[in-house]
Amino acid sequence: MSLVGVTVTAERPVPAREANADRLVRIMRPVLGLVLPVGAALLWELAVKVGLSDGRLVPPPSRILETLIDLARTGELQRHATATILRVAAGFGLGVAAGTMMGAIAGYSMLARRLVDPTLQALRAIPSLAWIPLFILWLGIFETSKVALIAVGVFFPVYLGLMGAVMSVDRKVVEVGRIFRLSGFAMVRRILLPAVLPAYVLALRSGLGLGWMFVVAAELLGASEGLGYLLVDGQQLGKPAQIVGAIVTFAVIGKTTDWILATVAAPFLRWEDVVARN
Repeated sequence: MSLVGVTVTAERPVPAREANADRLVRIMRPVLGLVLPVGAALLWELAVKVGLSDGRLVPPPSRILETLIDLARTGELQRHATATILRVAAGFGLGVAAGTMMGAIAGYSMLARRLVDPTLQALRAIPSLAWIPLFILWLGIFETSKVALIAVGVFFPVYLGLMGAVMSVDRKVVEVGRIFRLSGFAMVRRILLPAVLPAYVLALRSGLGLGWMFVVAAELLGASEGLGYLLVDGQQLGKPAQIVGAIVTFAVIGKTTDWILATVAAPFLRWEDVVARN
């Protein structure tokens, strides 16, 4: 429609039915992820109730929930969870910083890659438990050795993910950017960053998952607090509900941190799609 030389384009309103359908999809998406664990928990609770199992070695969800409530009421659960979260946060930060720097250098420079990558690949094959005696000898039995072990676990997926992403950038696209005389900042913003960002975010999520795995190894030996300590304490005192409760807490916190990381990265990935289309 044109009014006095000005063209006005009327946007099609979104029908209420479509808006409700989109809202329902957003609500059901996380609910679907709960179907399997909640269903398994209900089935096991029912099996114990009807006498198919005594629930001694694998306690029912009701008993696990009671244990977690008791630990939360005394403040033990919060104290141990906070200690573990702080360790993972510190190790994740150090591992990401080192992995990002080394991955970018190795991906960009063939000489640097040939120098450092064989050694790093050999170190990556070392089991996490093998590092513990050495880190305790070097750094002591307290927090520094635990954070260092977590950082090692985070480092390798971040390093490999970023190095592979940088290496996979199409050199022809880079040459086009040089032909258009893009500045260094513009080259990074318009070409390199959109190319590596999706793989980098996946590497961060993978590194975070390994950080949660490595913190268990760090806390199983020489820890006086943390969720790993709850596991050892439950084993020594014969409390299977406490052991399973600590495992469930690990799963919930680990999934929550992964969701936070994915949510924070989502706007940047959408921005990357817009930049790529432009």
